[in-house]
Amino acid sequence: MEILQYTDEHRMFREALRRFLAKEITPHVEQWEEAGIAPREAWKKMGEQGFLAMNVPEEYGGLGADFLYSVIVTEEMTRTNHSGLAASLHTDIIVPYILSFASEEQKHKYLPGCISGDIITAIAMTEPNAGSDLAAIKMTAVESGDGIILNGQKTFISNGINCDLLVLAARDPATENPHAGVDLFLVEAGIPGFEKGKRIKKVGWHSQDTAELYFTDCRIPKENRLGEKGTGFLKLMQKLQQERLVCAIGAVAAAEYMLEITIQYCKERTAFGRPIAKFQNTQFEIVEMATEARLGRTFVDKLIADHMEGKQIVVDVSMAKYWTTDMASRVADRCMQLFGGYGYCEEYPIARAWRDIRVARIFAGTNEIMKTIAARFMGL
Repeated sequence: MEILQYTDEHRMFREALRRFLAKEITPHVEQWEEAGIAPREAWKKMGEQGFLAMNVPEEYGGLGADFLYSVIVTEEMTRTNHSGLAASLHTDIIVPYILSFASEEQKHKYLPGCISGDIITAIAMTEPNAGSDLAAIKMTAVESGDGIILNGQKTFISNGINCDLLVLAARDPATENPHAGVDLFLVEAGIPGFEKGKRIKKVGWHSQDTAELYFTDCRIPKENRLGEKGTGFLKLMQKLQQERLVCAIGAVAAAEYMLEITIQYCKERTAFGRPIAKFQNTQFEIVEMATEARLGRTFVDKLIADHMEGKQIVVDVSMAKYWTTDMASRVADRCMQLFGGYGYCEEYPIARAWRDIRVARIFAGTNEIMKTIAARFMGL
């Protein structure tokens, strides 16, 4: 029995998305990798076809779709073997903050654009000296009259160049408690005092416009704080469950994709007069990787079902995030080995998949932090 119950509507959505990606996205990936960014037109096309922010209720212009639609988008986008058009980050990690915590006025203002692709979102948490430890952020938010003055720097911000709207974490320097001082704010691009830095050159994720962001006496309205003052850290903790689950879904999908292209290569590539898929070592390697991918799929599918039922699965998601991303990295390395020298060449897709998967063990909380979270809940 399948853990996840996909309907005919889900399957039709997946097929429509596959056709769209094959026509509008995959043919342009190499160009975007060279440019270091996916164009805004691609986001618009995704939105026009209903592939962005599907979970937003109809009253704000969305489909009101369940989380399985997000799972489908994450899996199919992973198969495009690029990171520039970060649809899952936008749909499943950032937009939920707006949907859950913004005012009704703000929801009606921003959500339609998030759905259409006219508004590209980013989340700004990480700083040069504060990564997984969110309580250590230094960026300040000081109340001044009817506004709030932001000062500080953010780094490693995905969609940093393209973004139109930020969910930004900052602290009140007058609050001594490091957790109670954190708040989340909505910040629009283009306002005075908010400056986008250059795109960061990275080992992988070449088409992802990751950037540094700078705030110098940047004034925003008080209404742009999400929720009550001092509740930002709790909001981050609440939403990190889904963020890390999305990471695990992407890692399993990446492992499955890498295995698929490697099996095909091994059937076609010959050595000593026969396909390398006929050698026992190749077969053992593939079977072992397939087993790990299957284990990851079963684990993650169960967590998806639990998440959709509203269960608190912080420990399990932390375990899944570290294990699946570790597993996908192992699969990437072993698959590249089976490709031999060709696997190290850019014209073969395994090269990009190999370098792109590495960062999954770092973002959304490092895998070491995931183990620390699980250990604490286990009373260790």
